[in-house]
Amino acid sequence: MVDPHHAAHWYPTAAYLYVLWLDALALAWEYLRRHPDYRIDWLRHHRRPVTAQHVAPRWGLRLLEDPALDARDAHPAWQPSHAAVVQLHPDDDPPANAVPFAFWRIPGHKQLIHDGKRLALIAHSPGRCRRFALAPSLHDGMAFAYAVRAGAAPPVGFAFDMAQAAPAGMASRRPTPGALLELHTLQALDAALAGASLREMAEGLFGVDAVAADWHTDSALRARVRRLVRRGDALMRGGYRRLAQLPPLPLQ
Repeated sequence: MVDPHHAAHWYPTAAYLYVLWLDALALAWEYLRRHPDYRIDWLRHHRRPVTAQHVAPRWGLRLLEDPALDARDAHPAWQPSHAAVVQLHPDDDPPANAVPFAFWRIPGHKQLIHDGKRLALIAHSPGRCRRFALAPSLHDGMAFAYAVRAGAAPPVGFAFDMAQAAPAGMASRRPTPGALLELHTLQALDAALAGASLREMAEGLFGVDAVAADWHTDSALRARVRRLVRRGDALMRGGYRRLAQLPPLPLQ
């Protein structure tokens, strides 16, 4: 039987549905913010900018971000930025039909923040997240050019997005198997951090009926839950750096 005292925050799968639409950077934050040592660093240093600036790079950040905020509200400033971030600059030699930068025509819910180094724009739409770094001299209505890191894929359809307003209704894509894996991994990780047993985790993730039908020492369901816990722990303890395109931690 699941203990309600340590299951309150991780047992309802509905609380994790937002994970299905997160990109790699947002997932990296979800794993990092669960790291016990990161949470301790936040409590110790976030009110002291001098020490925080020395601590944050240890985690691959320019600034410490509040681990109480999930990826829908947090804006971690990774160091360096992910290759998926598109840099926008004024076009100093625009053609006559140049597409102007139009902030309000970018599809999706927009968040504009300063990450400690530059102005960053994040645009969320169903099943999609786009991230931009805005040059200080870029203003609404200017002809613009975009740049991506060498080797990164160009932003497909970006000029079209700027030229036309977002449609009134946008259909959500079905969650991918990879997205479902991340949901289950984060839920299992939270359960493990809360001290839940493997059986309790299985009941929360896959239902009491599934556990009653297939739970024994060598069951596939038990092995699946164990793999989820190991995967979540590995991502929390440094694997998140791969999602954020950061160098791996040095070997101890």
